[in-house]
Amino acid sequence: MTVLEQPGSSRNTSSLAGPPPSWRPRTDPAPLLPDAEPYRLLGTGAAARLDSGLLTRLYAQLVRGRRYNAQATALTRQGRLAVYPSSTGQEACEVAAALALEERDWLFPSYRDTLAAVVRGLDPVQALTLLRGDWHSGYDPHEHRIAPLCTPLATQLPHAVGLAHAARLKGDEVVALAMVGDGGTSEGDFHEALNFAALWQAPVVFLVQNNGFAISVPLAKQTAAPSLAHKAVGYGMPGRLVDGNDAPAMHEVLTEAVQRARRGGGPTLVEAVTYRIEAHTNADDATRYRSEAEVETWRAHDPIALLERELAARELLTDAFVADTRESAEQLAADLRERMNADPELDPMDLFTHVFAEQTSQLRAQAAQLRAELDAEDAGHTEDAAGAGGGAEEARP
Repeated sequence: MTVLEQPGSSRNTSSLAGPPPSWRPRTDPAPLLPDAEPYRLLGTGAAARLDSGLLTRLYAQLVRGRRYNAQATALTRQGRLAVYPSSTGQEACEVAAALALEERDWLFPSYRDTLAAVVRGLDPVQALTLLRGDWHSGYDPHEHRIAPLCTPLATQLPHAVGLAHAARLKGDEVVALAMVGDGGTSEGDFHEALNFAALWQAPVVFLVQNNGFAISVPLAKQTAAPSLAHKAVGYGMPGRLVDGNDAPAMHEVLTEAVQRARRGGGPTLVEAVTYRIEAHTNADDATRYRSEAEVETWRAHDPIALLERELAARELLTDAFVADTRESAEQLAADLRERMNADPELDPMDLFTHVFAEQTSQLRAQAAQLRAELDAEDAGHTEDAAGAGGGAEEARP
């Protein structure tokens, strides 16, 4: 028996006007749709309303960020870092994400977002500790309200939703800002995070840095959506499409999204259209999947150059300001270079630190086994040293 053959059903479906009323959407999709073109401020009439203090602050952070990226990349070539995913060209996204948050908020970065963590106040050496293969996340997440750098794609997104939802249940006005690349939007964690965030109206902002490639896979081979920001509508949250190289536009959109979340307005998905100027990491050969002409086109849309034009038009790009900004950037690089060139003092027992708040019985047993092996090794070195010393005494005339 088919559904249409059930008692009370009718075979004549042409008389039905449509599905029952329960199908109706919960929200009007129109206000959730992103703009047809990425939102911009620089180079438009709206730039006149921008605060000069904000512009100079953004510029200083962009210049420091560019120098930080260059120095970290150099450290990989010197063997001081195992790997470094550069955010050169994406500094406007990184800086704006950090500056849009209040101290009580949480940042959930991906592996490419060490600059955002540094701008938020994290020691650059701690931000790079994981990438040199040393210690756990390299810093205390609770102290800085920065989740550990996330190497698996998009797994930080559900964590951000969980923290934001828990904060709302407790009555804390905390917002979580989660960063992910365009490749991460192809992961199941992306779907799960957005779905739960919208259902729970969690105070979380999702920032997708669409830099064109998931390593070597272009966006056109990942999705057929009009934009990644359009994906927000399917979950019931607003989508914003922004020029990711326009620092004040990024700052404005992210600040509005954070404030909206804090007021109880729920999550927002922001897609920043930007470009990865450097290779995916130092282990990647980007020339195999993109042309230098394409890269040069994006260099002409550099976030620092875009902001410099506005500052110059306002006569704020003075020699003194530029010199001070560059000096600050060089000091950051010199300090990072000096401290990263020092060999770290490693304690093998740190393997068991900060894994759980209270160590499990298995961890305690493993820690005891390692301690016994280390003590035995130290005792062997002591005996060898004593034997070598005794032999020297006997050899003397």
